[in-house]
Amino acid sequence: MNKEQIVKELNFKAIRSSGAGGQHVNKTSSKIELTFDLENSFALSDKEKELLKEKLASKLTKENQLILFCEETRSQHKNKELAIKRFVRLLKTNLIKPKKRRPTKPSRSSILKNVEKNKRNSLKKALRKKPRID
Repeated sequence: MNKEQIVKELNFKAIRSSGAGGQHVNKTSSKIELTFDLENSFALSDKEKELLKEKLASKLTKENQLILFCEETRSQHKNKELAIKRFVRLLKTNLIKPKKRRPTKPSRSSILKNVEKNKRNSLKKALRKKPRID
C-alpha cells in the first residue's frame, strides 16, 4: 500500500456543515466528503482489495466506494487533513491479516489437575448438605 498514490486517488467534495459558526456557517462549505473508489484503485493489489471488501462491507456502497465525512472544525483544510488521516488509519487497520489459529489440545497434566480440582469441589459441596437418613 503506497500512501501517496492512494491519496491521489481520493475525491473530495466540500459541503455546508451544521453546527457552530453562527451566520458564517450559512456561507461556507467546510464539511468534507471523502470518496475512494476501491474497485478502480491502482494503488492496491487485488488481494488487498478483496480483504478490504470483506472487512469494510458495511461501509462500502453498492459500487464499492468508501465514503467518509469530516466536519469537526470550521476549517475546510483541517477537515480535509483529518479525513485523510482517518482514511489511512482505516486502511492500515483493515489490511492486517489475522493470524491463523493453530488448534491445540490441553496437556495430560492439566487435564489431571482439572479432574482433581473438580473432585475436591464436588466433595466440598457434598459435605455442605444435610446427611440423608434412610
